[in-house]
Amino acid sequence: MIQSILIATGFITITGLTLALLLVLAERRILNYGECEISINNGEKELTVQGGATLLASLAENDIFIPSACGGRGSCAYCKLRVLAGGGVISPVEEPYLSNEERKNGVRLSCQVKVRNDLQIEIPKELFSVCRFSGIIEYKKPLTYDIIELRIRLKQPESIDFVAGQYIQLESAEYKGRESVMRAYSIASVPADNRSIDLNIRLVPDGICTTWVFEVLKEGQAVHFTGPYGEFRLSDTDAPIICIAGGSGMAPIWSIIRDMKDRKIERETTYFFGARSQADLFYLEELRQLEKVLPWFTFIPALSAEPENSDWKGERGLITDVVSRHFPDCSRHEAYLCGSPGMIDACVAVLTKAGMPEDKILYDKFT
Repeated sequence: MIQSILIATGFITITGLTLALLLVLAERRILNYGECEISINNGEKELTVQGGATLLASLAENDIFIPSACGGRGSCAYCKLRVLAGGGVISPVEEPYLSNEERKNGVRLSCQVKVRNDLQIEIPKELFSVCRFSGIIEYKKPLTYDIIELRIRLKQPESIDFVAGQYIQLESAEYKGRESVMRAYSIASVPADNRSIDLNIRLVPDGICTTWVFEVLKEGQAVHFTGPYGEFRLSDTDAPIICIAGGSGMAPIWSIIRDMKDRKIERETTYFFGARSQADLFYLEELRQLEKVLPWFTFIPALSAEPENSDWKGERGLITDVVSRHFPDCSRHEAYLCGSPGMIDACVAVLTKAGMPEDKILYDKFT
C-alpha cells in the first residue's frame, strides 16, 4: 500500500516537473522576439535591442536614461514619452496617468511598453545628455529630525553640468531583502560647484530609498545616480518672483536663489517657506544672511503648528494665508513652487485668485 502511494506520488511529482519545464521552454520560444529596432526622433538615433524587455529598460541599457522614480511599476508617471509606432495597446496600468490629449499624441509610460517589435519613439533631446554617475558620500548631516543633507563627491564623470532647479535619480543598493530602486531628489547645491552635489532628503516612513539613506548609507560609501533631469528652472524674464516651498522642497529653491546671486541676477524675490514648527526649519541662518547681502531678496518662514507660548516672532498660520496677506495682488509676478501635491494645489489656487496667470506658475510636486 505504502509502496503504491510512493510510486503514485513520485509519478505526479515527475509529471509536474516535466510540465513546468515544458512551460518554461514554451514561454522562452513564444516570447523570443529576437532583435528589434528602436528609431528615436525620426532616425536621429537608431538602436538594436533584444526584444522582450520594457522600453524603459532597453533605453537604459543603451545609456539613454528616461526619468523613473517607481522602479518601473507605472505609479510615478515620470517616464512618459511618445511612441509613434509599434507600442501596442495602452495597458490598464497606464490608463489613469494619460490624458485624452496625451493618448491622441501617442504618449505612453515607457516602463509599461514592451519591446516586441520595431518601435518609433520621440524623446526630448536633452535626455541624450543624461549620464550615469558614480560618486562617494562626502558627508551626511541632519538638517532637521527627518531631513538630512547628503553631499556626493563625483568620481566618474568627475563633474556635472546642470541648471539650478533640476534633479537627479539616486540608486539605492539592495539591503535587508529590499531591491535596488531609483528615486528622484532635487539638487540643492549650485551649478558653479560642479564636482559635487548636495541633496536634501526627507525620511519617508518605510520608504525603500530614504530608509537606505538614513540607516544604511555611510560616509565614504560609493553611490550611483543618473541625471540631470527636469525643466524646473528660473525663467528668462524680469518679472518679480514669489517662491513657496515646504520640507525638502527647499532644495531647488535654495539652489536657484544662490545661483541668482552667483550670476548677479537681481530680480525682486520673496521666498515663503511653510513648516509646522521651528523644529522643521533649516538653512535659517544662511537665508537670513542672504537677506543682508541681497537687497532684492526677502525670506518669510511661516509656522502652522508652533506652540502659542513659544519664542517664535515670525509668521504663523497656513502658508497660503501668509502669502495672501503679503500679496493680495500678484498679477505682475511669477511663482516657483516646491512641495507636496496638496500644498502646491492650494498655492496655485491662491495665486491665481490674486491675479497671477497660471502659465506664470512653475512647480515641482514632491511625491
